[in-house]
Amino acid sequence: MGRYGVDDYDYLFKVILIGDSGVGKTNLLSRFSKNQFNVNTHTTVGVEFATSNIKVDDNIINSQIWDIAAFIRGALGALIVYDITRKVTFENVETWLKKARDCTNQDIVIMLVGNKADLRHLREVQ
Repeated sequence: MGRYGVDDYDYLFKVILIGDSGVGKTNLLSRFSKNQFNVNTHTTVGVEFATSNIKVDDNIINSQIWDIAAFIRGALGALIVYDITRKVTFENVETWLKKARDCTNQDIVIMLVGNKADLRHLREVQ
């Protein structure tokens, strides 16, 4: 797999990032698109997204990942993110799952992400 320009692609996959405030969605987005991590990230207001093209076999896939305050229709996938150091964020996963299914195609692919693994010494979710 290699990375390509954002305008050179064969397929577009739109994925949304959802979860409680402060779970690290913006830093996941930054790591995906720029391979960067910012310790001083602030809460997202509105919509933020990043695009990265990845080659899989002979196809170029334009992957758009959206960090959103409102749900975006047309997403093929959703990453429901919780913070392993805050149990309440894990307890809210079911609510986010319902919202994702209510606001998108019922066939949406959903992945659960336990974030902030670097803080495992503060872990509240096992």
